[in-house]
Amino acid sequence: MRRNWYDYLWIAELAYWTLGFCNILFAWLGVLFFCIPLLIAVFGGNKAYCNRYCGRGQLLALLGKKLSRNTPPPKFLRSIWFRYGFLAFFMVMFGRMLYSTYRVFAGAPLRQAVTLLWMFRLPWQWADVSMAAPWMAQFAFGFFSVMMTSTVLGLLTMILFRPRSWCVYCPMGTMTQGICRLRQGKEDAADGRAGEENRGSV
Repeated sequence: MRRNWYDYLWIAELAYWTLGFCNILFAWLGVLFFCIPLLIAVFGGNKAYCNRYCGRGQLLALLGKKLSRNTPPPKFLRSIWFRYGFLAFFMVMFGRMLYSTYRVFAGAPLRQAVTLLWMFRLPWQWADVSMAAPWMAQFAFGFFSVMMTSTVLGLLTMILFRPRSWCVYCPMGTMTQGICRLRQGKEDAADGRAGEENRGSV
C-alpha cells in the first residue's frame, strides 16, 4: 500500500521528545501541536489533524501493535461529560501554567522542574536555560510538563485499551470537534436563511 508523507509524522513526535530532553527550550515547538489542529478546524471545518496529521496518534498506533491489550475503552471515556470535564480541567491546569509564566515575567524566581500528572515534580536542574529569558524558560518547563502528562496518559490508555484510546478524550480533539460543530451549525443556519430568502423572492 502506498504511503503518504504524513504517515511518518510520528517521527516528529519522537523528535520533539528527543530535542526537549536535550534542551528544555525546545518545548516551545509543542505550541505548533496546539495551534495547527485549531487552525485546521477553524479554517478547514474538519478534524483532518486528528485523523491524518497527529504524530502522537500515529506513535500510539505503532506502539500499540505490540503493547496494547486492544480492548474497547470504557464507555465513560467516550461520554460528553467526561470529555468536556477533562477539557475544562486541562484548561485550568494550562491556565495555571500560564500564570506561573507571568509570575516569573513579573520577577518571581524560575522554578526549574517538570511536573508530571500535575502532582509529581521532576527536578530538571541540569537543563541549561541561560540563553533565554527566565519567563521563556518557565513557559518551556510548564509546557513540557503538559505535553509529558498528556503523553503518559496516552501511553497508559494505549496499554490498557485500544492503541489510540487517548484520542477518545484528547482535549485537542474535543476542542476541534466543538469548533467543527459550531462551524457546521453556522453554515447550516446560513444555508437556511439563504433558502428562505430565495423562496421569498419567488
